[in-house]
Amino acid sequence: MEMKSESKSCKEKDEGLGCAKSLPVPRVQEIVKNDAHNVPHRYIRDQEERPVLDQLLPISSEIPVLDFSLLAKRDQHEQKKLDSACKEWGFFQIINHGVGEDLMQKMKKAGRGFFDLGMEEKQKCSMAENDIQGYGQAFVVSEDQKLDWSDIMILMTNPPQYRNLKYWPLTVIGFNVDGNGRGRSKRVAPSGKTRSAYELLSTMSQPDLVLGISPHSDSGTITILLQDDHITALRIHHHGHWIPVKPLPGAFFVNVGDTLEVWSNGRYKSVQHRAVTNESRARISIAMLVSPHDEAEMGPAEPMLRNSPA
Repeated sequence: MEMKSESKSCKEKDEGLGCAKSLPVPRVQEIVKNDAHNVPHRYIRDQEERPVLDQLLPISSEIPVLDFSLLAKRDQHEQKKLDSACKEWGFFQIINHGVGEDLMQKMKKAGRGFFDLGMEEKQKCSMAENDIQGYGQAFVVSEDQKLDWSDIMILMTNPPQYRNLKYWPLTVIGFNVDGNGRGRSKRVAPSGKTRSAYELLSTMSQPDLVLGISPHSDSGTITILLQDDHITALRIHHHGHWIPVKPLPGAFFVNVGDTLEVWSNGRYKSVQHRAVTNESRARISIAMLVSPHDEAEMGPAEPMLRNSPA
């Protein structure tokens, strides 16, 4: 894929979206590069927050796996499985989605391509204080706040008016745009605002002291996640346990967000999730987060008001 050299540089000044403020923090990749053995205090979690890595955790074999090709045909059995997954888990993996393995690998390669750049190049795309887009860590609001053991790149992708190419690393193959400034993507989710988050969880000599991503739920409608096939880093909170989610090769992860929980009048559950690190291999993940347009009215959909959750 070719780059567009006339596109905006990452250096160009912009006022940002004004939708989030985040204090600048050290880049985890650089911390590991300079000292792979000592963990800075701001990253060490309190005892009750630390991941338990050495005890037998609940297995993830019961997490629903849905066949998108059957859903597209309105197969009633698969639709019931989807309904149940959103009610009971707020999370599922999806197969036979029509996205080729070659494209999925190119997406991962693009993400790694950015994080493999030198620090000077990555810093050109740094997150502005009043913008959620860019390279850094989002939602850092206090100097005393515990930090995640990961680096992140967030890009608004749709609608086009929210897209800001000054944050796009256009020297990396896979982050190109066409002549009209549109990202080369197909709609794979409901209409609304979408943003892509590329996250790198660095290796850690003491992975039981830190969290790659803090526990949270997603504020939008749904999140579609692509991650490494061979690293079990994701944990979802289910019935009081943090359950590891073993990646299913070729599958996407999908989770219900806060907005869908509201629209469903609480029928579907916005699931808490987090990610842990390991000692041997950095983990890349790519998430597409779908949110309503700014002017959308929030509240339970009318049919859901007649069908309160059990």
